[in-house]
Amino acid sequence: MELDIQARDFTLTAALRRHVERRVLFALSRYRDRISSVDVRLRDDNGPRGGVDKCCRVHLRLGGMPDIVVEDREEDLYLAVSRSASRAGLALGRQLGRIRGILASRRRVAQLLVPE
Repeated sequence: MELDIQARDFTLTAALRRHVERRVLFALSRYRDRISSVDVRLRDDNGPRGGVDKCCRVHLRLGGMPDIVVEDREEDLYLAVSRSASRAGLALGRQLGRIRGILASRRRVAQLLVPE
């Protein structure tokens, strides 16, 4: 799993980079083998004016499945990173659960069609 972190309109500090790596890897570690790459884009829309303008977008690229994109906006960029990483992990878990359900139902149908 490749992890690419980029910041727009501000300097990415070492502490923020470590936080992003730690939170994203923790949230997605369970599904590491299913993920091709993770892109994390950070931005501060209002700059020094403040407000709920810190944005973190997590883009999961998955082999053979649709991509997952999660975005969160908060006053605190660290909180936005934590929430978007957590939500990305939950979204991936839901998507994999749906796929497992579809495959299981196809197996049941195939078993019904095959005479014993």
